[in-house]
Amino acid sequence: MTHADLGLGMRLKAQAGWNQIEADWRRALDLGPNGCFVAELDGVPVGTTTTCIFGSTAWVALVLVDAQVRGQGVGKALLGHVLAYLQERVVRTVRLDATPVGRPLYEKLGFAEEFPLSRYDGIVSAVDAGPAAVAVPKTYKPMFELDRAITAVDRSRLLRRLFDERPGEVRIAESADHLGYCTGRPGALAWHVGPCLAAAAVGPLLLADAFRRHAGERVFIDIPTGNTAAVRLAESAGLIAQRPLFRMCRGQAPAEDYRRIWACFGPEKG
Repeated sequence: MTHADLGLGMRLKAQAGWNQIEADWRRALDLGPNGCFVAELDGVPVGTTTTCIFGSTAWVALVLVDAQVRGQGVGKALLGHVLAYLQERVVRTVRLDATPVGRPLYEKLGFAEEFPLSRYDGIVSAVDAGPAAVAVPKTYKPMFELDRAITAVDRSRLLRRLFDERPGEVRIAESADHLGYCTGRPGALAWHVGPCLAAAAVGPLLLADAFRRHAGERVFIDIPTGNTAAVRLAESAGLIAQRPLFRMCRGQAPAEDYRRIWACFGPEKG
């Protein structure tokens, strides 16, 4: 898949009712230029998938198949091709966030659930916000280190790309020895809050700050259900669980601390 295939990606994601915009596809292609693929059936493009490799861990995302040809093995062929590609690159861990519809196929391919998430959706209301500052480039390094400590992978090139796209949206909060960050991005249907990774002492400050700044807007946020404080805060801001998601892994699962994940990046990158 190349930038010339953006029209296909946008058509398929719209058909599926997903939130991505063209910037999300461009980011995926730039971060994994050799690992994004198009499936063809009888010479017609009918499917997509993307990958992003962080060291020995990879994320698979944007697995989309044209509704007119579903059930003909296109999705399975795409995933088989992706897994072979990643195996050639000695990737030990392959992860993804699955919908209930996609989960059975991933299980057949050897993926197992790590933990459940919920996508919250709604017109967000402001809640009491604590001190959160706009991050500047000199504060990025400790944020990258915090992200690596929580996710057990180095996502700094993804985060730097995301921060550079919307620098004014990146917030940082500190309290004693505690640190956290939060950002977000626009979507076709709603503003997507996340990622937001933080210690328990500052996570609520960052989420509340994001809700205050986007009060009155439609918001999506993907939260690990095990982070009950984040779930309560989202519900107090008027958001409702729209659907479950399942973080799944094939291979050696990383020691990700979901209790300090207040909002995921989203299904594209975890």
